[in-house]
Amino acid sequence: MLEIARRVIWFEPPEKALRDPVQFMAYAMTYAVHEDMRVIRQFVSDDDLRDALDHAPPGIIDPRSWAYWNSKMGRYPAPPRPQRRFGSADSEEVRRRARQEWLARYAPKQGD
Repeated sequence: MLEIARRVIWFEPPEKALRDPVQFMAYAMTYAVHEDMRVIRQFVSDDDLRDALDHAPPGIIDPRSWAYWNSKMGRYPAPPRPQRRFGSADSEEVRRRARQEWLARYAPKQGD
């Protein structure tokens, strides 16, 4: 996964990229190639993908990828893409909770 993270979030260290699973999945849904997604899908269920779509940060997933992944998850037509809202603490709280849930489920445990 580190190599995939290095490719899809090229602007930060892969270890850091994997610490924010919602952001990682948003970038993966936009920039990962088919082979990358095959690897990712070994660890991420459809429910996890839906959750990542539901909590995706605004501005990462392009319209084509948004339509594709929502369609793959049985959502047609796709819901509106996430919108940037300046000064909204609610969206940050939702994103923080989703990140904590994902980390609890998928983050490597100490000593693994």
